[in-house]
Amino acid sequence: MSCLITMSQKELHRLELIQRIRGRSLTVVEAAALLRLSRSQVHRLLQAYDKAGADGLVSKKRGRPSNRRHSEDFRNLVLDLVREHYADFGPTLAAEKLIERHRIAVSKETLRQWMMEAGLWVSRRERKKRVFQPRGRRDCFGELVQIDGSLHWWFENRGPKCALLVYIDDATGKLLHLRFAGSENTFDYLHATKAYLQQWGKPIAFYSDKHGIFRTTHASKKDRTSGLTQFGRALYELNIDIICANTPQAKERTSRCTLLEWLSDN
Repeated sequence: MSCLITMSQKELHRLELIQRIRGRSLTVVEAAALLRLSRSQVHRLLQAYDKAGADGLVSKKRGRPSNRRHSEDFRNLVLDLVREHYADFGPTLAAEKLIERHRIAVSKETLRQWMMEAGLWVSRRERKKRVFQPRGRRDCFGELVQIDGSLHWWFENRGPKCALLVYIDDATGKLLHLRFAGSENTFDYLHATKAYLQQWGKPIAFYSDKHGIFRTTHASKKDRTSGLTQFGRALYELNIDIICANTPQAKERTSRCTLLEWLSDN
């Protein structure tokens, strides 16, 4: 009665070379080089093949639990501790805390697999990307103006690195004003804003990122102006609001603006 033998690709390769040795088309030295084994190891493979045939080359460990395998009781103990104390920890930090506080040693990769199987950890690949709801455009031209600065080698090697200050109407996406500056600084933003106001008039608000020019973290609940930057105070005197975007995605319209786009429109 024939018996089905399951072999790995590595074992099939060994079988082929052992059969070639017995067929005298390959020497033991050549086979040892191809298998990256010593000659004595190849001779042991030949003895196993002569004794049991192809089955003699199959690993005897197949189907058996690893000698280093942890028991189910140990696995459950570790997961219970993680659930109770470290449910919001990643596998690396949880493994460190298990050793530090509970004298339980388990590798971070083993713990990672256990936590994933138990639903206590989600790998980065499986995490859903955060979805940002697009912010609707304003209805009227000039109501909200997005401002941003982009530090770049705009003139390549013909001039120094500089910042391009950009003013874009939120309702129409029209580029309204540009100014080159040595950097994003209050002085140049004030001059650029003055030029914008002289040409287009006052908007209801400017929309910016959280650059230190536009936003400060030292605000007072009693005094509205105490949390304003110098640029913010100037807008306050003009009764113009400054709105700071919470995420880079919220301000992607101005970040897509380039000097080449401006040149193509002018």
